[in-house]
Amino acid sequence: MTRSKSGKGPSQRQLRIGELIRHELAEIFSRGELQDPDLEGRIITVSEVRLSSDLRHATAFVSELGGGEMDAVIRGLKRCTKYLRGEIGSRMSTKFTPDFKFEIDTLYDEAAKMDALLDSHHVAQDIHDDNEDGEGQA
Repeated sequence: MTRSKSGKGPSQRQLRIGELIRHELAEIFSRGELQDPDLEGRIITVSEVRLSSDLRHATAFVSELGGGEMDAVIRGLKRCTKYLRGEIGSRMSTKFTPDFKFEIDTLYDEAAKMDALLDSHHVAQDIHDDNEDGEGQA
């Protein structure tokens, strides 16, 4: 997570502008405004936009609905960065528009791994054993 000068995490301004940018990017993606062969027919979601403390650099975490070749999506988004920056700049009333960087959002993959791990036979057995050990204790 991006830290503010005080080291306490992102400022309210960073969070607010990041959310505005996330909404604008999501709208652009949902309308299919990007003309790139790697992005054609793909449904791209933006889970978060993190801004640097000076608000000049933004990192957008993206994924493709239904999975897919995310390296190709990132390549396509990199080629469209100039267009996206122009569109975002014209839609927002900020002093300047940040430079964009796109990264693959792995949050859902990590959550799925954790769910699979928690549902595994070994973990279920450990939970069952712990419940039996603690039944007679108050």
